Amino acid sequence: MALRISVDPESATAPFEQLRAQIAEQVRAGVLPVGYKLPTVRGFAEELGLAANTVAKAYRALEADGVIETRGRNGTFVAAAGDAAEREAAAAAAGYAQRARRLGLDRAAALAAVEDALRAAYGEE
Repeated sequence: MALRISVDPESATAPFEQLRAQIAEQVRAGVLPVGYKLPTVRGFAEELGLAANTVAKAYRALEADGVIETRGRNGTFVAAAGDAAEREAAAAAAGYAQRARRLGLDRAAALAAVEDALRAAYGEE
């Protein structure tokens, strides 16, 4: 099992986002299991030819999403709380549903707004 990341400097997507997305996908796919120790920020930055701040930014985003956890000097690991993202999404959905109702949107209009937002977020047309 090895962390395989490739960052395309020519991509319109920022390097930290490429890194964040690839790690998140490998965790979701089970390629990186719970407890897998990620490389240090400096070591990973050197390996990928990136600035340490770029790797640190990706790690912070992944930690905020509950994908990884930092254990101080022990390192950074794939988080055991695999359901954290689903719980956060459910909470966000419940908040959105309440807000849409307060705004007077009917169910169809609320769902249409979500579909439009998801298409935009996932780069679909």
